[in-house]
Amino acid sequence: MLRIGLTGGIGAGKSTVSATFSECGGIVVDGDVISRQVVEPGTDGLAKLVDVFGSQILLPDGALDRPALAAIAFSDEAKRQTLNGIVHPLVATRRSELIAAAGEDAVIVEDIPLLVESQMAPMFPLVIIVNADPAVRVKRLIEYRGFSEADARARIGMQATDEQRRLVADVWLDNSGTSGQLIEQARALWYQRILPFAHNLTTRTPVSDAPQLVPADPTWAEQARRIRARLNTTCGHRAVRIDHIGSTAVPGMDAKDVIDVQVTVASLEAADELAEDLLRAGYPRVESITSDVPKPGSDPALWHKRFHASGDPGRPTNVHIRVDGWPNQRFALLFVDWLAANPGVQVDYLAVKRSAARHSDIGAYANAKEPWFLDAYQRAWTWADATGWSAALKNQ
Repeated sequence: MLRIGLTGGIGAGKSTVSATFSECGGIVVDGDVISRQVVEPGTDGLAKLVDVFGSQILLPDGALDRPALAAIAFSDEAKRQTLNGIVHPLVATRRSELIAAAGEDAVIVEDIPLLVESQMAPMFPLVIIVNADPAVRVKRLIEYRGFSEADARARIGMQATDEQRRLVADVWLDNSGTSGQLIEQARALWYQRILPFAHNLTTRTPVSDAPQLVPADPTWAEQARRIRARLNTTCGHRAVRIDHIGSTAVPGMDAKDVIDVQVTVASLEAADELAEDLLRAGYPRVESITSDVPKPGSDPALWHKRFHASGDPGRPTNVHIRVDGWPNQRFALLFVDWLAANPGVQVDYLAVKRSAARHSDIGAYANAKEPWFLDAYQRAWTWADATGWSAALKNQ
């Protein structure tokens, strides 16, 4: 099962994308629809709202008068928080029931208006943001939904900003054009990325990456931050720490367009316990990889690890799970800082990588770099001893 988080500001066009995904075969769990269902006449939700906001929020037939409720609840922040505190738990419970009823090979599209505001993004293997300029959204709300300009701007102002949405967006769909153009974007995303992603999770197939170097991408750090947040939500207390490692963690360094992340755990048994949770988060386990190449002077058993890789063809990611304090775990942290502090070493390593990239197979690429690492391992630790470097002092 692949769960997708879909959101966007009011008037941005999220409903168009949701409908398109439904036509393509996705099971849409619509937060707006559910939020209406849980406050229908006769529900506990409506009774709680009346208790708090009074009977003036009811229509003559006993149904909820939404404009009346909005006029009260959105008049100040405290009342809005009270409203959310009543409705959000009811919506979450109903959402869980619908997801549980879906098949294991389903693609669940969770249409959540306040996904960003509720800090739910790390719960999903893929987060899609639909966006449009605020002026465009105001115009749509006036023309198609009967808002006054003041009401439209007020509602937009209460929601997350574009900057806040970009921080959690794996996919950013621009709806500044026509509805037809947005539908084409959504359909292309569905068939080129979402369906392959879902297939990879069902078959437990990670995305394979080619040993092709690309220029340094200044967004790698931000992409890694989103991945780390997702892994932190998935692993919880079982992770001692989660770090962005590898060449993409070194600012300005060319690398393969693959984000490497290290999850530090207390034991390999703890690593094994994470396997199914990581699969649901989008990272199937690669059973064939169980160890790093041991370096001289240390017990080979202390170089064992578990390895997962992303099933998302749009964001290749390697997840290395290593035991706290073992030499491979410590060296992964040291290596990034050593490279960042020594530009000459970066140049040296980049030359090695470019030579190794002549191999089309990723395994051969890794093997071609290994002789350099035998020497680099000792050089890095010499630098660490000289500078007082410590893994415990490294920022995560």
